[in-house]
Amino acid sequence: MKKLYFILALSLSCFMISPSANAQTTDKTAVVKVTGEVANPLSITEADLQQYKQTIVIRKDRDGKDHTYSGVILSDILTKAGATMGNDLKGENLTKYLLVEASDGYQVVFALPELDKAYTDRAIILADTIDGKPLAPADGPFRVIVQDEKRPARCIKQVTTLKIVFAK
Repeated sequence: MKKLYFILALSLSCFMISPSANAQTTDKTAVVKVTGEVANPLSITEADLQQYKQTIVIRKDRDGKDHTYSGVILSDILTKAGATMGNDLKGENLTKYLLVEASDGYQVVFALPELDKAYTDRAIILADTIDGKPLAPADGPFRVIVQDEKRPARCIKQVTTLKIVFAK
């Protein structure tokens, strides 16, 4: 009987540390989730982001040096998710906002008209590259870049969630 328990315990321990089980837990693909008041919630990977039209935004860093960011206009992502945009962005829908969340818990807010092409020409993108290279791990893999904003406080790093919320 002791021999049976030993074989069973050995089999279970081998299963628990098998390379295939380990590979599943260490293979993490970066994802931005689009949730909240949307018709089609999305999970966007770096590969998915390349399927959208790419936009360039040039923004200064803290030292005043220009950097070229490439990514996707946030309103394009929100439109694909079924957020209220364009002609439907009026009345009660003007009380909706985008809550952007980072992996460290940092959050910023954008009123939907700030993002909608019918209301503004300002480019606000979900970037994945800087100066033609992937974002540094401390900044990415996804970062919101706000064109022409004087302070970088809403250029949120390590974005994980885009959530549409009613203010009411």
